[in-house]
Amino acid sequence: MRLIFLDSVKTAGFQSPGLTEIRGPYYSIMGKRYLQDVMETAGAYVDSLKFAGGSFTLMPTRSLRELTDVAHSYDVQVSTGGFIERILVAGAGRQRIDLVDKYLTTCKEVGFDTVELSAGFITLPSDDWARLVDRVHAIGLKAKPEVGIQFGAGGDTATSQLESEGTKDVESMIAQVERFITMGCEIIMIESEGITENVPAPRFNVASRLINAVGTEHIMFEAADPRVFTEYIKTYGPNVNLFVDHSQALQLEALRQGIWGTMDVWGRVVSYRPKHG
Repeated sequence: MRLIFLDSVKTAGFQSPGLTEIRGPYYSIMGKRYLQDVMETAGAYVDSLKFAGGSFTLMPTRSLRELTDVAHSYDVQVSTGGFIERILVAGAGRQRIDLVDKYLTTCKEVGFDTVELSAGFITLPSDDWARLVDRVHAIGLKAKPEVGIQFGAGGDTATSQLESEGTKDVESMIAQVERFITMGCEIIMIESEGITENVPAPRFNVASRLINAVGTEHIMFEAADPRVFTEYIKTYGPNVNLFVDHSQALQLEALRQGIWGTMDVWGRVVSYRPKHG
């Protein structure tokens, strides 16, 4: 039960249709009691919990399963991070194929719903990326490709190092996103490095070109920085799908619902969605 006075302000019966994915264990150590606290206070505004990097591979299986069970008890989906890249470079030929299958089946066994398919550190042909999507779907999991424009993205590398790596063509990224949508991917994650993270200045024009091409329904922007997710909400409204740290879940939802925020968005974020029928 929320504070009654809020019902007269803005939020009665309202939950933004924009999806929120939160970062779980990685920068913070998170056990079932920690996650339970997060879900009890903010679970109503969380759609997915992501185990960033390879954090889940370091945890005891029992502890990992406890976390996925807690998330599911709050109707929150559970996603891997981009660990598939480590799997792909661990073998060659038939061995690589077997390792991928073992990874995917293990993810399913411990309670993951979604497997993130990133390629920030590796060079992966588009057709092979598509084959991975098909394989994830065949095993009964959701595939969430992560695409971006930055070579070497995914590990919070220093800005100077990323600048020396260079960036990919934006139109190529858009074409990848369009292909993954046609393949049935519900969400494609957009890597923040090269766009809003570890760059001399944010490149929101890249996000604009992508949204102009495919809309917002099937894409989710990494935005674990209040200045960044505020800009996305300010520009595209509360329905844009965003990935943030678990510590930012309520801050983001307050912004989505228009009940709090910085001066440039305070009281200005609104929606109009009349019910029909």
